[in-house]
Amino acid sequence: MRPLPSLDDIRKGGKLALSRMLTRLETEAETAEVAGFLDEACTNGAGLVLGLTGPPGVGKSTLTDALIRNYRSSGLSVAVLAIDPSSQFTGGALLGDRTRLQTDPDDAAVFVRSMAARDRLGGLSDHAIAAIAMLRAVVDRVIVESVGIGQSEGDLVQACDTLLLCIQPGSGDSLQFMKAGIMELPDVVAVTKADMGASARRAASDVAGALSLSRQMQTGWRVPVCEVSARTGQGLDDLVAAVSDHGEFMDRTGALVPKRLRQQGHWLRDMVRTRFGTAGLETVVKQLSETSVQPFGTYRRIALELSARLERPAAD
Repeated sequence: MRPLPSLDDIRKGGKLALSRMLTRLETEAETAEVAGFLDEACTNGAGLVLGLTGPPGVGKSTLTDALIRNYRSSGLSVAVLAIDPSSQFTGGALLGDRTRLQTDPDDAAVFVRSMAARDRLGGLSDHAIAAIAMLRAVVDRVIVESVGIGQSEGDLVQACDTLLLCIQPGSGDSLQFMKAGIMELPDVVAVTKADMGASARRAASDVAGALSLSRQMQTGWRVPVCEVSARTGQGLDDLVAAVSDHGEFMDRTGALVPKRLRQQGHWLRDMVRTRFGTAGLETVVKQLSETSVQPFGTYRRIALELSARLERPAAD
């Protein structure tokens, strides 16, 4: 088995190095070397992770395109992880969001990868979590675009630094979000297709009303609502500024490090629960409560322990 590259090697290696490493994260996920690599990446996550979610057809891919161009004009490197639903036959990504992104193939500082949700209904698989941990350690901005069908919004909260919720005017989405309690999740809201005029302004007003009772009361962060048209560029600078403001807010208040530690603890519990169920989770609850700094190494140790228990013949 070839030795794993260092994070610095991947930063310097461009798209090819990123692509090869993501493949190894999937094919060698159970090895101690990969677990150690990912735990190191968790402690070196200098890049900011923007989670982009919203219902299908809201314009997430078009907005992602516009965000890539904006970040690249500022000299920032960008990685996009597009989470798609999975084929029940092959397990692969069905939508292939990267085919809808108009990126420059010669730009070494832009990397796009589609990844299947696997057995998560629109959510983030273990491979996606590992990919996010690695990408945020080697690029300036990571955009995680979910398919947006319910569970993904909750999963994204546990994987990103800033959650951007996209709402389309005139579709009744805002009322559905209010009913579902999803307004408790976003850090920034974008009303897309702002060039539609009055209907976009009305949607923004509805969302602002729903946000008045959201978690901003608890965190001190007032969730901004931005009207943006990725097609015309209207409001894009304001949206990028709002995302940047949220990152600065987390730095200023010291919220980023504790948030990432909580996320890593959540990853660990979720990985154990997904593979071994609630019973497996209960047998190692003490270990899980005491470890979140090295989630991947701890998961590997727990998985080996629980697998050995399952393979052990039952006592007569």
